Amino acid sequence: MSDTPGREPEQRLPIPRPPVEAAPVERFTSPPSTRAVELTPERAAQVVRSSSNARWVGFLAVVVVVLFITVYWFYELAPLGLTQSRLDAEADSQQVIAVERGYNLYEANCARCHGANGEGGIGPTLNSQEKLFAHLSVDYLNNMMVAGGRYACGNPNSVMPVWSNEGHPPGPLNYIQIEDLIAFIRAPSTETYTVRDPALNEPKTDPVTGEVKTFNGWVDPTYKPAAGSTPFPACWSDAFATPSGSPGASPAASADANATHVKVTASGIAFTTPAVEAPADKAFVIDFDNEDAGTPHNIQIKDSSGAVKFSGATFNGVATQPYDVPALSAGSYPFLCTVHPSMTGTLTVK
Repeated sequence: MSDTPGREPEQRLPIPRPPVEAAPVERFTSPPSTRAVELTPERAAQVVRSSSNARWVGFLAVVVVVLFITVYWFYELAPLGLTQSRLDAEADSQQVIAVERGYNLYEANCARCHGANGEGGIGPTLNSQEKLFAHLSVDYLNNMMVAGGRYACGNPNSVMPVWSNEGHPPGPLNYIQIEDLIAFIRAPSTETYTVRDPALNEPKTDPVTGEVKTFNGWVDPTYKPAAGSTPFPACWSDAFATPSGSPGASPAASADANATHVKVTASGIAFTTPAVEAPADKAFVIDFDNEDAGTPHNIQIKDSSGAVKFSGATFNGVATQPYDVPALSAGSYPFLCTVHPSMTGTLTVK
């Protein structure tokens, strides 16, 4: 029993391997009935019942999955325009919230200069459809918030300050507040929004009527500029320097020395003479007295169908300017300030 060369392998192992013997057990230990291949009638019926139940469970599972997918599809994507998709509804809800927050931001920061309804004052008008159509875009308004008035007119001493906290110097509003403010300025006039308390976000109610206060946006979705009109100027301080006889102002009528003079006064962003009279079928003169210092006004006369019959030049107050108005037939003519459309009056020609 060693590793001496020349011996058989078994003789070189340290310990001889014992012979292998088969295990003294039966090949099958289960009873013969278990090893039977055929099924009894009872067992076959049980298998059939189990298979039928499994098919029903599978069928119901498929039905539930199909119904879930269908309902979720209509809820999430709203196919065929049958309803509004969840994402679109959420986007609309977020837009409404942004506009209503922007309203409070505008009232707190902008209304003093631009007017409660964007009619203008110390600053330019914001609710003019000519400006809202293309000039007051989202990008332009955002740049004005970041750079201030010098962005539009290049005037470092502009009264329009920097509002963004990312500007130089930084302002008081963050980017979310600026987005909300722009959403308010660009809100459509066809939508009605709720005035909410800035701190509690609860709807405000009128103390007299008890009704919830609401407001509408400024942008008219149906507005289209007149054919051949030019873009609104970027620098608002030059926007109202429209001399008499230039584009946008009606040509002066050749009123004689004996023409009737009608005085119209504007003060406090309103016509203090909202009802005036003029002779029919004769040219007359409107002596327009603009008493709002540094605020631009003009007079535009329309007929009952809305057609413009006369449009006077815009000028800043305090100043007075005569308008030579051509002859008008008898009737009632509404007039307004195109810079501040909330300023209205009635001219009765008889």
